[in-house]
Amino acid sequence: MDKKNFAFGKKNFIFLAISMAVVILGFLLMLGGSSSVEQYNPDIFSVRRVKVAPVICFLGFIMMIGAVLYKPKDDEDEK
Repeated sequence: MDKKNFAFGKKNFIFLAISMAVVILGFLLMLGGSSSVEQYNPDIFSVRRVKVAPVICFLGFIMMIGAVLYKPKDDEDEK
């Protein structure tokens, strides 16, 4: 198949994989114990779970948009 038929290049897939890893990292940072009726766990409102992890997920999704919109330079045009 001709490379021009593909919507994404190699760099696009690499950027998508990196951004997906960043999103997964954000979701992993949100993990933790929960509160129950018998015992209150104040860790559910920690800075890591409420502020840091959602920001990392958001940045990962923004990176995904950038990876989709990224258009690499054509090598044939430079020759």
